[in-house]
Amino acid sequence: MKKVVIPAGSPGRLTFFLAVEEYLAQSAKEDMFFTWQSPPTVICGRNQVIENEVNLEYCRENNIVVVRRKSGGGCVYSDWGNVMLSFVTPDLGVEEVFARYLEMVAGVLRELGFDAVTTEHNDILVGGRKVSGNACFATPRATIVHGTMLYDLDIDALARSTTPSAEKLAKHGVQSVRQRVVNLKSLGLKLDAAGLRKYFEDRLCDSEMVLTAEDIEKIVKFEN
Repeated sequence: MKKVVIPAGSPGRLTFFLAVEEYLAQSAKEDMFFTWQSPPTVICGRNQVIENEVNLEYCRENNIVVVRRKSGGGCVYSDWGNVMLSFVTPDLGVEEVFARYLEMVAGVLRELGFDAVTTEHNDILVGGRKVSGNACFATPRATIVHGTMLYDLDIDALARSTTPSAEKLAKHGVQSVRQRVVNLKSLGLKLDAAGLRKYFEDRLCDSEMVLTAEDIEKIVKFEN
């Protein structure tokens, strides 16, 4: 798999990285992977009613950006304590791609000593608690999967910025978001966020491609 290198100085907003995925999907000829981080942002699935799932007042007061993504699934809070993983493949078998990606990521966590398992809700759990949520969608030429990896996320901000229904929490057997999620750092991971990103990239990729200034210019236009 090829690691995609995004040059230093490129835009750091979350929507830029989502645009990178779609830009790569336009001409994907092999599996590609990259990791990234962003300022505090709530990312909503394509079918969600934002007002029902997000505490918009809290987000405004705390400068948390709210955006919508093209993949399905629930609302996700991300900040500098979260590592995002992006996978782009020319394989159009969405269900098979999603399952392959989840097992690939869980396998890396198991190499790090965690008892990682995947779930029917497309989460990855360690010790029964969620460390990674994931979503997938297909373009005409590729399949895109992206997901979180909770390293040292602000759990309080997560709980206060998103407002999942009691029904949704009950489906996962918990009463609150805080009960359901856990950071890898609190589970004893010795790597810092940069080290965790490098570990995933080194374990999953055997070559790399560096985006050019021309690529970045096109991605920014694609984003807008």
